[in-house]
Amino acid sequence: MNDTLKKTPLYDVHLGLGAKMVPFAEYEMPVQYPTGITEEHRAVRRAAGLFDVSHMGEFVISGPQALDLVQFVSVNDAAGLAVGQCQYSAMCAEDGGVRDDVIVYHMDDHYMLVVNASRRAQDWAWLVERAGGFEVTLEDPSDGIGLLALQGPRAQEFLDPVTDLILDDVAYYNFAEGTVAGCPATISRTGYTGEDGFELYVTEEDTVAVWDAVVEQGEGSGLLPCGLGSRDSLRLEMGFSLYGNDLDEEHTPLASRLGWVVKLDKGDFSGRDALIRQREESSHHKLVGIRLTERGFPRPGYPIVHDGNVAGSVTSGTVSPSLGYGIVLGYLPPELVGPDTEVGVRIRDKVVPGVVVRLPFYTQGSARR
Repeated sequence: MNDTLKKTPLYDVHLGLGAKMVPFAEYEMPVQYPTGITEEHRAVRRAAGLFDVSHMGEFVISGPQALDLVQFVSVNDAAGLAVGQCQYSAMCAEDGGVRDDVIVYHMDDHYMLVVNASRRAQDWAWLVERAGGFEVTLEDPSDGIGLLALQGPRAQEFLDPVTDLILDDVAYYNFAEGTVAGCPATISRTGYTGEDGFELYVTEEDTVAVWDAVVEQGEGSGLLPCGLGSRDSLRLEMGFSLYGNDLDEEHTPLASRLGWVVKLDKGDFSGRDALIRQREESSHHKLVGIRLTERGFPRPGYPIVHDGNVAGSVTSGTVSPSLGYGIVLGYLPPELVGPDTEVGVRIRDKVVPGVVVRLPFYTQGSARR
C-alpha cells in the first residue's frame, strides 16, 4: 500500500480484523472484512453495521455572517434550521453543476459542513474563495475528528447502553451533544443506508474507544464491522447518489434527482441563475433508476441502450444483495425517464433488458422520515 495514503484512527483496528484495505480519496480504507460484502450488507438490513467514515471532511463556519455564507454556498435553505438540526444539501458552481453534496449542521454558535472525502481539498479552496466579503471564520478540523456510522434497525439498541443521551429524543436529521463510552460525542441521527442509525463525531484520540464500546454491545447479536463495499451497495439500493459517479459538475441538482433540496426562492446562492434557467427547460438528461429483468452484473460505464441505440451509461450498478437482481443508476434523455420505460444495459456482448423504476429500489428501510 502507498505510504503517502492517509490513515484513519482505526487503521490498526481494521488490520487486526483482517480487513481488505484499498486506496480511497487519499486514505487507506477497509472495503470489506473476512465476512464479505454480502454478509455485511445483510447485517445492516437485519441488525446493524458499524462503519469507519473518518475520511469525511468537516468544515466549521463561525462569525456574525456564518448563516449568510452557508446560504450562499448551499442550495438548501438553512435559515429555518434550529440548533440541533441538520439538512442534506448540495453546493453548486455558477453554471449549476454539483460541486459536492453535503450535510449542514447548525451547532450552538456555528455551522458545520460535512463534505465528501474525495472533494475535501477542492471544497475547502472553493469555500475560502467564496468567503471573501463575509464576516466569518473558517476552520477545517477534519484530521482531528473520528466519524463512525452505526446503521441498522437495531442501531439504537446497541448504542443506548454506552451513551448518556436519551436516543428517542433525537429525531431523524437531528443531533445532540453527549457522550459515548464516556467520550464527548456529537450524535446525529443520519446515515447513508436507508436504515435507522447514528453518525458519531468524536475526537481522533477517542475513536478507538468508541468503536470498541459499540462493537462490544453488538457482539454476538448481529452487529458486524462494515466496509466501503457494503456501504456502496446499501446506498445504491436506496437510490442515494455517490459523488464522482452519479453526481458531478457536469450535472445540476435538478438533473440529479436533488431538485427537492434546491430552494430557489430563498435568495441568491451560487448557481441559482443557471438552475432557474434549467428549470424552465426540459431537454436535459436526468438520473433514473433501472431494474434489470434478466441476470446480469451492471457496472459503472456500461452503455444503457434503447431501440438498439446508446442512450446513456451506467453511473452506479450492482446486483442487489437484498433484492437479488441488477440495479442501476444512470442518466437518460427526458423521453426515456418515465417509469416502466424499457431499456437495456450492454454487459460484455449481451444487452440485458431492464425497466426504468421509481426509486428507491429497496423500500423496507427502517430510517425515520
